[in-house]
Amino acid sequence: MARVLTAEAGLIAAYVAGGRGRMMRAVMVPGNRVTAELSYRPGSQLPFARIELEQSRAALITEPLPAAAIQWACALTAATLPERQPYPALHSALEGLLEAIALAPSARGWVTGLIGYETLLLSELGYGGEAPAAGADWAQQMAMLGILERRLAHYLLAGDRRDVMGARLRLTERLARMA
Repeated sequence: MARVLTAEAGLIAAYVAGGRGRMMRAVMVPGNRVTAELSYRPGSQLPFARIELEQSRAALITEPLPAAAIQWACALTAATLPERQPYPALHSALEGLLEAIALAPSARGWVTGLIGYETLLLSELGYGGEAPAAGADWAQQMAMLGILERRLAHYLLAGDRRDVMGARLRLTERLARMA
């Protein structure tokens, strides 16, 4: 199973043949940019996907802080967005956030982007959200992460059986060690 976010069609769940196999393991890493060719069969609700790697971010999974950020952003997106509803702004923002995580030398280079993405997601789904203050220092950014965490847990992820907030907790703990 893969969940793919596209600008045109939104979040799409699809079956990937051999997705857990050795050949596809590096392709199926959260945060990778892929090309997906979907095929639908009559009577089947879940499409089949043929996935090819466009840009790999698999190397970041070995780094604890970037790995936690990528896991959180992808888990949040997959858990909260309704399927097959396009959110082009979120698609662009997530791509920008993942690129910032990949290129920034430290979390200080991408934590503002993470806050902005979470705020945009809340706003796009109708839960409001204040934009982070321009030029906020590290302590203000950490405080904003705490505010957003409570909103996400209360509105979007309340009663969710999956432990998506566990990914958020791991990320904030690792970020707090830097402060």
